[in-house]
Amino acid sequence: MKTPTATASPLNAARGTALHRQIFLVLRDEISRGLFPDGALPNEEALCERFGVSRITVRRALADLAALGMVERRHGRGTFVLGAPALARPAPSLSVIDSLRQTATETVVQVLQVEQAVPPRDVGLLLQLAAGEKAMHALRLRINRKGEPAMLTDAWVPAHLGKRVTEAALKKMALYEILMAQGVEFGRVVQEISATVGDPQRAGLLRTEVGAPILKLVRLMHDMDERPVQHLTAYMAADRASVLMEIAGASVNTLTAGQIVLDGHA
Repeated sequence: MKTPTATASPLNAARGTALHRQIFLVLRDEISRGLFPDGALPNEEALCERFGVSRITVRRALADLAALGMVERRHGRGTFVLGAPALARPAPSLSVIDSLRQTATETVVQVLQVEQAVPPRDVGLLLQLAAGEKAMHALRLRINRKGEPAMLTDAWVPAHLGKRVTEAALKKMALYEILMAQGVEFGRVVQEISATVGDPQRAGLLRTEVGAPILKLVRLMHDMDERPVQHLTAYMAADRASVLMEIAGASVNTLTAGQIVLDGHA
């Protein structure tokens, strides 16, 4: 076998993530995508050749996968995937409100913070608030049926709509339900999906690593009169969540189909 060298390695030793961890992340993603249909991972020698690393580095990565319950290492035989990945995608047939209802039904909420405060400048501008004007702020963590943190939500509501938004109310009802109970009828929704990394607070709450990739969804909801009524930022661990969308044929050539923005420019 060719001796691995730093220049031959497709991994980046200077990125701040250990080489064995980088291999772990690559293999975990490939396992979740079903890229090993026969259930067997390449042998250690092949992985060393592929990633340009030593055998001990590969073994550490495989040990991490085994500790996660994704693979089983069989002495003298190799490493095998445990269970078949779920490749079928559910049909994205839910409306925004139905999606919110499903999230509320399938998770348990932990209310972390409820307060009146001045929102960050970008949030205040989107909610059309005056400079220094306060809004109701709610920070919540949703736990899935496996007992894992599924989503961290950071929501802001104009103060005149947030009078009934309390910790007690949020433990019984989702925020959208509280607003609807006040007569709010939701209209246009603008969403932005991007990626970020877990800072110490978010990573700790989501039980993921600091610096690990996190999905970030920003949703601005309006009422039927085009007035913004809620700004929500949702953070999800990238290995435990995805965002599924379906675009009707009639909407393909409209902004409803989405728009990719690079470096601030469409």
